[in-house]
This record gives sequence, structure tokens and C-alpha cells, in this order.
Amino acid sequence: MDNNTSRKKAALFVLLGQSNATGYAVPMREDDYINIPMKNVFGLHRRDNQSYDNTELTWSGYTSHGMNLAEEYDHSYSAANCLASLWQEHIDRGNRCSLPDLYIIQISIGAQGVTGNYMWNPDYEKRLVPGPLGIADISLLSFTEHILSLVSDSFEKLGFDYDIIGIHWRGGENDMAEPKEVLEDTLEPIYREIFGRLDSLLCSPPIVLHKIVCHDRAHDLDPTGLQNENIQYINGVFENLCASCPNVTIFDPQNYPGFISGIYGNGLFIGDAVHFTEDVNRWTAKCILDGYIQKMLQK
Repeated sequence: MDNNTSRKKAALFVLLGQSNATGYAVPMREDDYINIPMKNVFGLHRRDNQSYDNTELTWSGYTSHGMNLAEEYDHSYSAANCLASLWQEHIDRGNRCSLPDLYIIQISIGAQGVTGNYMWNPDYEKRLVPGPLGIADISLLSFTEHILSLVSDSFEKLGFDYDIIGIHWRGGENDMAEPKEVLEDTLEPIYREIFGRLDSLLCSPPIVLHKIVCHDRAHDLDPTGLQNENIQYINGVFENLCASCPNVTIFDPQNYPGFISGIYGNGLFIGDAVHFTEDVNRWTAKCILDGYIQKMLQK
């Protein structure tokens, strides 16, 4: 990145994962739809960028539809849509801390872990079949690599320097269904390969792993306790990555002010005790924005 202070600055936010990255099951109310492209927030629309053949990225004013480069699931209270709204509102209010334009990359498909034959697995056969959940069939890691490989040239052509807010990983829940021995044998090496490959494309960007909450669920939904045990193991892998990689941190949803231990859903989830509520996604986005503002003020 060029440090020439005369060049315009931009910020880049990358959101990867599965249904909680997509914002599944938390559809926006119609009056919150972002239909008019934003002036200071930009994204990669599927119609222009969902291809292995493109040799450059095509940014457009951000909307709440079409901006997830994987699954077709629009107008949700995803962390990406919530961050876009907060960012634009902050600029429109003319706050003391002047934010740069924000560029968002979102790639997520529900129910896709990293083990076995899930689409985030590094060995998943290369393919790109677009569509909604159940139809979309995309080799998510290799496609993400393709998109991220075009980022530096894209900002250079725009004439921008850019700060990477982070590559945020909101996934891994489906891996909790794997046998414990499978996780012990494969999970950490898989994650190290995934983030090692992405790390090399953007020169050690901040990588933020969203901790998987051990849901306090009704006993009849998980009578053996295996899922919670596996969630703890997955979070342990995240902790290992954080301890050994200086650019990796962990985001804990249990810091949400409305978190309540010992109840079904913990105050974090909708009725399925799996998917974060609108308020949790809005709070997550605010944490990301506040963290970036704090970083700017410290410079």
C-alpha cells in the first residue's frame, strides 16, 4: 500500500462464513431496505463479480440486495448490511471523526463448515453454481481467493490507499456435528490452511474469528451434550490460532449487553437458538465501526 498522504483513503471489510454471516432468518423490515445505492459505501454485486473469469473488481454503491457473492439471500440484518448502514449514517451526520469510504466484500452460504465435503473445505472441487441456499454450489475458499487476489490492483486503479478493517469469519457451526475424532485430526490444520492462504493475498490482514456460543439449549435438543463439547473444541482451535498468529483476534458475541446465561437462546438468538437476532447483528456492526474509529483516533 502506498503511504502517500495525498492519496484518498478507503477502508475494506470482508465478511466470510455461513448463515450467521448471511443474516439468515432475520429479514429486514421493508423500511430498512437499502435500495438506493449508498454514496460512501460500496460493494461487489453478484451480477458483475460472481465469476472466475473476471480480471478486475466492479464496485457499485452498496445496497442490501445482491452484495453477497455466494448465496442469494438479500435484505437481511447481516453484519455487512448493518455496518453499511451505520457507516453511511456516521458520514451523513458529519461526526468529528471523518470516516473514509467503506468497501465491503461478503461471501457466505448457510450450513457450510470447513470439514468433510462442506464448501469451505480447501479440497472442495472447484465450481461456481449461483443461487439461493440449497442450489448455490460454490468452492468458497478458492472463489474467495480469486476475489481477494484482485483487491490490491482494484484499489490501485481507483488511486486509493486502503486500510483493512478485517477479514471477519462468522462460521464453523456446522462442524460441531462432526465426530470429535474428526475435529481433533483435521480442524486446526484446515483452519491454518484457509487463513494462511487468505493471509498471503492481503499481506497479513487482521483476521477476526467470531466465537461460537455454547447455546444453553433445551436438553432434548442435544441430550448427549456432544454439540456443546464440539463447540468448545472449535473455539479452542480459534484460541490456538489467536495465540500463535499476531494478526488473529477473537470476537465474542457473549459480550453483547443483552446476553443472559442459562436461558434458551441466551438473549442472542431467534427462536431456533442458532441465528443471531437483528439487535445482535446491529451491535456487532457497531463494535466493528467503533473499533475502527478508535484506531483512527489513535493515529
